[in-house]
Amino acid sequence: MSKSGSKLWGGRFSETTDAFVETFTASVEFDQRLYRHDIAGSVAHAQMLKKIGVLTTDECDQICNGLAQIQTEVEQGKFDWSVGLEDVHMNIEARLTELLGDAGKKLHTGRSRNDQVATDIRLYLRDEIDSLLAELSRLQSGLLDLAEREANTLMPGFTHLQVAQPISFGHHMLAWFEMLVRDAERLEDCRKRVNVMPLGSAALAGTSYPLDREYSAELLGFERPCNNSLDGVSDRDFAIEFCAAGALIMTHLSRMAEELVLWTSAQFNFIELPDRFCTGSSIMPQKKNPDVPELVRGKSGRVNGNLIALLTLMKGQPLAYNKDNQEDKEPLFDTVDTLRGSLRAFADMIPAIQTRKENMLNAAKQGFSTATDLADYLVRKGTPFRDAHEVVGKAVQACSQKGCDLADLSLTELQHFSKVITEDVYDVLTIEGSVASRNHLGGTAPQQVLEQVKKQRQLFKRV
Repeated sequence: MSKSGSKLWGGRFSETTDAFVETFTASVEFDQRLYRHDIAGSVAHAQMLKKIGVLTTDECDQICNGLAQIQTEVEQGKFDWSVGLEDVHMNIEARLTELLGDAGKKLHTGRSRNDQVATDIRLYLRDEIDSLLAELSRLQSGLLDLAEREANTLMPGFTHLQVAQPISFGHHMLAWFEMLVRDAERLEDCRKRVNVMPLGSAALAGTSYPLDREYSAELLGFERPCNNSLDGVSDRDFAIEFCAAGALIMTHLSRMAEELVLWTSAQFNFIELPDRFCTGSSIMPQKKNPDVPELVRGKSGRVNGNLIALLTLMKGQPLAYNKDNQEDKEPLFDTVDTLRGSLRAFADMIPAIQTRKENMLNAAKQGFSTATDLADYLVRKGTPFRDAHEVVGKAVQACSQKGCDLADLSLTELQHFSKVITEDVYDVLTIEGSVASRNHLGGTAPQQVLEQVKKQRQLFKRV
């Protein structure tokens, strides 16, 4: 298939575009991924033009059939993308005109590339949000499965990366799950503002043709047409909002990745990742590197950078459309691609995690993780909390000097710090007792973990 590189807007110009400028200003190398959405928008526009009498039924049918042929050519790798035709829109329109002649030239009636590209990006992003939500849901389901499986697996909880209190590993997985719940809510909310149609705004002021924009919006599945043509063609805040939501998702994945990297290290040795998600060293044969978590952790930086790029792109633009907005696509596309890959990797990897329960339990026994339980015990015996805090602090200091844990002290030794301590103190000084005692909504007790898993699965079914 051949296609002329002549400009469809060239009537006003007396000389051809400089060859470097032509390449420098073209976007077709990256915006051609919008071809399906551009064609869908054109089909809806043609049907609307038929409805208002601008196109005959035969012309509309020719255009729709021609666009279907072009989509097939693209998907079969037979479409000749031309840098000389600048972008995805002009390439498709030129090919349509080549196929149909005058009927193809009528398609652009009542629209501009300004509202066309804004519509294409919204259609594209709407589809991608739906796809990303599906991957998020898959990862969340994997976390619920892991939390249920490991509800009774005990580990140290950390603050400042120091042992703080014992928790259930399942409880830790539910903390990750809650991060993703908010991430999904942000994407769903962002989708509402994406799902508004700019088509019909034309270049910036609307058009003199009696367009039925509500009909076009209905055909394309938009909630409604945009209310203002200037705003419709010029703002990219919906893309910025998506990238902000994406940056938060990647931040959460990066935090998870950091813990996975720590937990797989010899120093922690809490979990093992399947070999298929790791790589070896070219020189050290013993190495099993957690490359997938490390790479996801690193990729969060590029998504943060894409957000800043779009914010900077938009901040200085006067109304309405400016060529600057050509720079919106690559950061947006990269964010989508990075999110999709990272979520897929985690959704595949997380359910396959194997825990090293004994190592986790032994770690939870270090660092006086039941010290708070002893303080709570003293409070229940009538000791003011601040006094209890001081008592336990002295007991911990004595254990540090002796090289033992609180549970290793004899009753006589414990009573040296407080006379209210009795034999029942050992019920709260065990790791198992400590975790089981936090049996309230949001607590780490295994029973609460299982109840939360059940509750969240029921919510999933309702969505």
